[in-house]
Amino acid sequence: MSEKLAMKKPGTPSKEGQERVDWKKWKVERKEQQRRRKEERLIKQLEKQKMKELEEKKTQAAEEGKSNGRSYTLSVALPGSVLDNAQSPELRTYLAGQIARACTVFCVDEIIVFDEHGEEAKNTEGEYKGVGKKGKACVQLARILQYLECPQYLRKAFFPKHQDLQFAGLLNPLDSPHHMRMDEEADFREGLVLDRPCKADKGSYVDCGMRKEVQIDKQLKPGLRVTVKLNKNQESGCKRYRGVVVAPHVPRTEKGLYWGYTVRLASSLSAVFTECPFKDGYDVTIGTSERGSNADDITVSPFSHMLVVFGGLAGLEASVDADNDLDISDPSSLFHLYLNTCPTQGSRTIRTEEAILISLSILRQKISTVFPNSSE
Repeated sequence: MSEKLAMKKPGTPSKEGQERVDWKKWKVERKEQQRRRKEERLIKQLEKQKMKELEEKKTQAAEEGKSNGRSYTLSVALPGSVLDNAQSPELRTYLAGQIARACTVFCVDEIIVFDEHGEEAKNTEGEYKGVGKKGKACVQLARILQYLECPQYLRKAFFPKHQDLQFAGLLNPLDSPHHMRMDEEADFREGLVLDRPCKADKGSYVDCGMRKEVQIDKQLKPGLRVTVKLNKNQESGCKRYRGVVVAPHVPRTEKGLYWGYTVRLASSLSAVFTECPFKDGYDVTIGTSERGSNADDITVSPFSHMLVVFGGLAGLEASVDADNDLDISDPSSLFHLYLNTCPTQGSRTIRTEEAILISLSILRQKISTVFPNSSE
C-alpha cells in the first residue's frame, strides 16, 4: 500500500474526483452549445422573415406599379325637362330612378342636368310645385339623382324630408360598389365627419356605416362627406378603426372601382362645356340624334374625359335654339361626333331614358376597344 501511494504525485485528485470535474464541464459546455444553437435558429428565422418581407414589398411595389385603376371618366348630360314627359309626381320620380340606374350600370362618373328654358338653376334649393305647373324639373331631377347615389347609411344626414323625395323610397336601389353593408370588408368607404371632440392633431371621427367609428388622419369640419381608405391591418379588439382621407377619384384610379357619380346643374347647353370641372375640358364630345351618323361605323380615339349629350322631348335642336350664348343652328357643330345610336328604330320617338341605355351600350364596346384593361 505504501508503494502504491508513493507512486501518486502529490496534489493529484483521485479517479472519482477527476470524473466529477469532467461532468461539470460537460454540463457547462452542453448549455453553451444549446445557447449557440438557439441563437443560430433565431438568426435564421430573422433572415427568413426579412426575406419574406422583402418579397412582399417587391410584390406590393409590382402591384402598385401595375395600375389596376381606370384613368378616364365618362360624363352624361341631359335636360331636366325630360321629367315633364311624366304625368304624376310618382312617375317623375320613377323616371329619375331609371336614369340613375342606367348611368350606374354603365359606370357614368358625372351627370349634368342642363336647363332648356333659361331658369338658370344653379343648385338644388327648390322643389317641384306639382303637375300642370311650371316646376323646377332640373332641380328635382338633380336632387333625386343625388339621393340615389348617396349610400343608404348617410342619406338621413344629407337629405332631410323634402317634397321632391316623397316617393324616392320606392325606387330600385343602385347597389353600386360604394353602397356597403355594415359588415362588408372593403378598402374604401364613404363616411360622414362627426361633430365629436378629438385630441389635438389626432384627426376626426367618421361614421362609415360600420359597427365602429373610423378615426382619420385629418381634422375636418363636421358634416362633410369624405372618402376614407381604411388601414389593412385593423386590430379586432380596438375601440375604433383607423383610416386616411383620400380624394373621391382614388377608388377609381387606383383600384378600378366604380365609385358613383357626381351631379352638376348647368343653366344652358353651352354651360355644360364652359363649366366643365376638368382642367383641360372634355376631349371627346358626342351628341345623340336621329339625324346623326350611324354609330356602328365610327371608332373612338383615346381620351381622358368623354361627354355624351342627350336631347329632351324636342331633341338637341331645341336646346340650341333656347341658348342665347350659341349663334349656331346645327347642333352637330358643337360635338366631335354626332351619332344616331339606333338607326333602325321601330318607334317614331325614343325616350331619353331609353336613349341613354341604347347609346351607352353601343359606346361601351367602342371604349373597351380603346381601354381593353378596363373591361376586366
